[in-house]
Amino acid sequence: MEGEPELKRELSLVEITLTGIGNILGAGIYVLMGKAAGLAGNLVWFSFLFAGVTAALSAFSYMELSSMYPRAGAEYEFVKRAFGERIGLFAGLLVIYFVVITCSAVALGFGRYFSSLFGFGSLGGAIGLFLFLSLVMVYGIKESARLAVLISLVELSGLLLIIYAGLPYLGTVNYFETPDLAGLFEASALIFFAFLGFEDIVRLSQETKNAEKTTPKALLIAVSFTVFLYVCVAIAAVSVLDFRVLGLSEVPLADVAAVALGSEAFILLSWVALFSTMNTVLVVMLGGSRIVYGMADAGSLPKPLSHVHSRFRTPWTAIFLIAFVSSLFVLLGDITTVANIANFMIFIVFFMVNVSLIKLRYTEPETRRPFKVPLSIGHLPLFPSLGALSSVFLLSQISLEIMTYGLFLIAVGFIIVMLITRKKSYEPPKT
Repeated sequence: MEGEPELKRELSLVEITLTGIGNILGAGIYVLMGKAAGLAGNLVWFSFLFAGVTAALSAFSYMELSSMYPRAGAEYEFVKRAFGERIGLFAGLLVIYFVVITCSAVALGFGRYFSSLFGFGSLGGAIGLFLFLSLVMVYGIKESARLAVLISLVELSGLLLIIYAGLPYLGTVNYFETPDLAGLFEASALIFFAFLGFEDIVRLSQETKNAEKTTPKALLIAVSFTVFLYVCVAIAAVSVLDFRVLGLSEVPLADVAAVALGSEAFILLSWVALFSTMNTVLVVMLGGSRIVYGMADAGSLPKPLSHVHSRFRTPWTAIFLIAFVSSLFVLLGDITTVANIANFMIFIVFFMVNVSLIKLRYTEPETRRPFKVPLSIGHLPLFPSLGALSSVFLLSQISLEIMTYGLFLIAVGFIIVMLITRKKSYEPPKT
């Protein structure tokens, strides 16, 4: 539409990096630490390290591709450039699936924390959160990012408290004890959810100052910092509480704080978890609304979803769509199951992104790349190749039940893609 306002470039390196860190340090670590410890034992720190390295390998591909195409469509844009509109649209729909499922699960977790602290209904708390955050995001990207940064500091303080609580207990357990080697990698597949969020840095690149250089730097800093922090938290947690006890806990890090520091620390960590779930929903919705905006702006989704608010310069229709659909799915249930469904989607997306970078190295070798992934054999980049393989490996660790859910959603997505692309192919050319 002629005269449609554009997104506003307001985010600095510090703001976009802390926004990404805040999203990575979201609900995953606070909720899934216990289940992961039950699967991997005291060696759970290795599960975090393996998942983190896998995320980092894919982050390299995001860095190069975002420096080439700094657009809000992110994964949709990358895959479309390599494999065409139909497969790019499919990748974009998988990301939207991931956003909606993640927001629903984490918002329900927020509602439960909210209910336990204030006695308000968990469903009302979850839907109220969607409404509040939608209004914040429509008001402005800078205000949204500043809120995310503020909550990120709260999240970080909670994890540092766990590390501090574990210091007196270091060395009291065998950190290589694991009940089952297969459980080690099953835990990695589950807690990969705790690393998701770095890709939202890319989805906000159209609102980032000097995005070609700023986005890759922010990605590298955010992923490196969180991998180190998570490994430290995992070691501290199993030092304080037996991994079998952690495996049964609904609030694992709060229980660790209670054992090491007393009941007041339990309440404090519960508050931190409340803010963490809020922050995860905020930043996931931010990134998700931008990919909806980017796909609509490119003509692959209905054009009204690309409308930008004339005063606040934010994609308000895309924001409210994500909030509405997430609200419908808020009763999906168990967060472990939902996290693995989200992982199923994102493993496929990461595979597609890595393969897209490999293909573009061969088909568009002359395209300007302000950031280029190091280490290649000829045109074949090593890190993206390892990223694609590791994504397939972690996908294979997911249970048959989760794969059934995932394949059903993929089939629905495939039908949607065919309907959209067929409709576009029948549209008469504009004269």
